[in-house]
Amino acid sequence: MVLAAPWVLYVVLGALLAALATGVLLGLRAHRARRDAPGAPIARAERIRALGSFRRAVRRRQAALAGVVALGVLAVVLGGVVAARPIAQKTVQPVTTNRDIMLCLDVSGSMTEVDKEIATIFDRLADGFKGERIGLTIFNSSAVQVFPLTDDYRFVQERLRSLIKGFDYSTEIPEQWVGTMNGVGASLIGDGLASCVLRFDHTDQQRARSIILATDNELNGSPLVSLPEAADYAAAKKIRLYTINPVEGIDEPNSQTLAAAAATTGGKAYALRQTTTVGDIVAEVQKQEASQLKGQAAVIWTDVPQPWIAALLVVALGFVLLLWRVRL
Repeated sequence: MVLAAPWVLYVVLGALLAALATGVLLGLRAHRARRDAPGAPIARAERIRALGSFRRAVRRRQAALAGVVALGVLAVVLGGVVAARPIAQKTVQPVTTNRDIMLCLDVSGSMTEVDKEIATIFDRLADGFKGERIGLTIFNSSAVQVFPLTDDYRFVQERLRSLIKGFDYSTEIPEQWVGTMNGVGASLIGDGLASCVLRFDHTDQQRARSIILATDNELNGSPLVSLPEAADYAAAKKIRLYTINPVEGIDEPNSQTLAAAAATTGGKAYALRQTTTVGDIVAEVQKQEASQLKGQAAVIWTDVPQPWIAALLVVALGFVLLLWRVRL
């Protein structure tokens, strides 16, 4: 323990020493004055002083007065310590208990009519999560990370809403086109999912990880990784896959392939316009056991006046009680 403002204690101690010195000098002067002044004669005063009861009463009073002075001095010193702000060094290592969720969005041409709706669902999902880290990757013939895993939900929603504006095609080059058409073909679902799997960090730690993939599964080209292979890869990494399908009930073969991919990882498939989709996904993700992510250790200084304040209160109470007992 150290003092944040030790000079305060030095000032208090200096004032205390000055007060004690002044009190001693005044006491000596008063004693000399009483000794030199003519007193009232009392017959046989020495016999009274020789009485045992008298001497015990004198000793008790002297001890009580000495106790009053000692407790007063101690109270002043303790008050000075409290005023000087005792602080202690403490090493803390922040631990974030959460889950990691990567949003994975197909922005190919066949998804044009529903991407804005899906991005809005992602925005609502961000509202439903508390403490989870969320990332977003978009893909067409190539994948682009829009933002990495983060628990800054204000930033997450700012980026999602910026992406939603891009789906209005009000700008010359929409945001979802930048970097997502650098490969051969379009809507390479397996490659997109595999890219989302690779976006997770802290791969050496056992953590709850999920991917929420929104796609119609309409492949147009030759991906390096098929959807089943990408799902197996996610399962090997213990990542659960949840799919949002805008063609559920319309394109049954593609829907079944998506559902099978999700089931491979222990996840589930959902229809885009199913009214409980958002709540169901949030509930499923939160069923997974949250893991702990340790942050960088830091040394901090904290105020620790509690024991000193407690001691000051005890001493002050004793001082008051002793004053009352001595009747000063």
